[in-house]
Amino acid sequence: MTCPCKHKPEHADNTSSETKPNRYVSFIGLDCDAKAESLVKRIFSQTEVRAVPPFWEYFKKKAAGELGPRPDSLLLIHSHLNDIRELFELLDDVEGVNLLDQIEQECC
Repeated sequence: MTCPCKHKPEHADNTSSETKPNRYVSFIGLDCDAKAESLVKRIFSQTEVRAVPPFWEYFKKKAAGELGPRPDSLLLIHSHLNDIRELFELLDDVEGVNLLDQIEQECC
């Protein structure tokens, strides 16, 4: 009897440029870490120049590892999806919302 976990899905060998990256098959091609870093930088830049709720000072400290182990950007975003969405909506940052949606759909 063969183990089904060792069976490669048929579509795993398709390396065609037409194949859309799919997180349920592989994270290859999604570049989740870079997108997450970009989003965190966007949050920092937005919260530097605008008046925002005090939560964002906590978020910055958490991101820097001042409140415990430093989380990677993707975990930080995943942990605060709703807060981040609320921030970008408050600031009318459509690009930020779009990037957050992309990360949520592809990476979380």
